[in-house]
Amino acid sequence: MSFAIGLQCRECKATYPSEALFVCEICFGPLEVQYDLAAAKGVVTHESIAAGPNSIWRYHDLLPDTGVGPVDLGAGWTPLRRADRLAAVLGVRELYLKDDTVNPTGSFKDRVVSVALSSARRLGFTTAACASTGNLATSVAAHAAAIGWPSVTIIPADLESSKIAMAAIFGGTVIAVEGTYDDVNRLCAELVSEHPDWAFANINLRAYYAEGSKTLAFEIAEQLGWRTPAQVIVPLASGSQLTKIAKGFRELDELGLTTGAAPILFGAQAAGCSPIAQAFAAGDDTVTPVRPNTIARSLAIGNPADGPYVLDELRARGGDCGSVSDEEILECIGLLARTEGVFAETAGGVTIASLRQLVNRGSIDRDQPIVAIISGHGLKTLDAVVDTATVTHTITPSLAAAQSVLSPHLVMETSS
Repeated sequence: MSFAIGLQCRECKATYPSEALFVCEICFGPLEVQYDLAAAKGVVTHESIAAGPNSIWRYHDLLPDTGVGPVDLGAGWTPLRRADRLAAVLGVRELYLKDDTVNPTGSFKDRVVSVALSSARRLGFTTAACASTGNLATSVAAHAAAIGWPSVTIIPADLESSKIAMAAIFGGTVIAVEGTYDDVNRLCAELVSEHPDWAFANINLRAYYAEGSKTLAFEIAEQLGWRTPAQVIVPLASGSQLTKIAKGFRELDELGLTTGAAPILFGAQAAGCSPIAQAFAAGDDTVTPVRPNTIARSLAIGNPADGPYVLDELRARGGDCGSVSDEEILECIGLLARTEGVFAETAGGVTIASLRQLVNRGSIDRDQPIVAIISGHGLKTLDAVVDTATVTHTITPSLAAAQSVLSPHLVMETSS
């Protein structure tokens, strides 16, 4: 069962039923799912969760009602990897990677789409749709294909070719817009009223969609033996992932399922699209939109919907927000791959580069446990690395030629 009881405005706290609503009729604030945690306490237990599937749906009691059952490709229950080699390079004591590269379509978006389309089916929609920087389009198209729905995914025209191919392979309609993600999002908001039977995952279904990100907090806590990590660093696009991770940790604490204080949250942005980092550094309460210019296209949202709420979460317990260059992003994609064997997309490079920046700045405590969210697989952004991640040498097919390019250390190891 689900303990969801309806929707609540994040601003004026007005309440609504669990319908296809996404904005408050009173103050036009955003809506989010509300739960009866008092009723859930003692019913949702470590044991009841452990008895569930190895996916996000082990936490079904704390997710929106799915009606007949979830739309589930197996998202979630991804590894929490201890990253000792990377920790040594960064000079930190205890580092973990929440590795969402292994989700069904290669990114954390499978979590949010599984929840959104489950709610969409319950609410009677017939077509899946979204505005996307790439990963969401792929996930929406895949989940729609799995239940036999048509899909319409709308993306900026300059996306990486690998992401366009991944979205298109599932047979839905993929529309490229000559503009930024913010242009795409505005267009989709207009299409919502024109196509009332379309479930736009991150617009008219946004209240339900966003809840999928909470499962990152649920899994991290469970995989750490139900203790909270001291610090969590999260890549920022719309900002929803960070705010819902915070919500997830709060819900676990209210249910008495975790030990330890709520983690300090940190954000990670690319310098070419860092409106939240800029507002945080300036001490502002509002986020001024920017025009994105970065290789980290999955994070290239110049007008982040959850920006002000991210600022609140970062400041609540002394967090901070990184802002890193494209050069640092590429460097840290390689650093993560070489030290831990994890190939991340550009957003992962943003997370690791920001982690390094915030450690060196003194914002992140080197001696306290850190969890870094790695949100997508590097195969999604091959365009960013194909010019530098190439063959080491090209030789003729002879032993002499091979030996001539191998380092003395490698030759000695081979011959011993």
